[in-house]
Amino acid sequence: MLVEAYFAHREDLQRFVAARLGRSGQDVEDVLQDLYLKATGIGPEVDVRDPRAFLYRLASNLMMDRWRSGRRAAARDGAWRRVAAGDGTDGEADDAPSAEAVVAARQRLARLTAEVDRLPEKTRRIFRMHKFEGLSYAETAAALGVSKSSVEKHMMEALRRLAKAAGQ
Repeated sequence: MLVEAYFAHREDLQRFVAARLGRSGQDVEDVLQDLYLKATGIGPEVDVRDPRAFLYRLASNLMMDRWRSGRRAAARDGAWRRVAAGDGTDGEADDAPSAEAVVAARQRLARLTAEVDRLPEKTRRIFRMHKFEGLSYAETAAALGVSKSSVEKHMMEALRRLAKAAGQ
């Protein structure tokens, strides 16, 4: 079912990935290949209500994974270059974040979690259904018996408040 949807929407997915990556060529094809492999690996026992939306979400997740992997590789390579240049380290490159970064990340997470808890009930419920349960706006609207534009309004409010809490 997902493989058929993949082939039916491949050109649209290709444009989507190229637009998000800001480039075309091999990177886009790599993401599409990864997407195809993921789609073929999902068995028929998995109930996918909207295969097209599922594929777009999966493509977004794959692009985010690639971005994170690239950042980790760049940080690791930078650490190895610093060690090789003899910048005073003990010869060990450490991929672990610093204690300050860990504390800052935990504080940010606590602020965001507290802000989610302070959202109005309906906004919080819509936010959790969409972000944590992976429902699309349309699926969230149908589940709650509200319009899609109402879901969009609540999500915009939640994201605005969370961005403010994150200090952006």
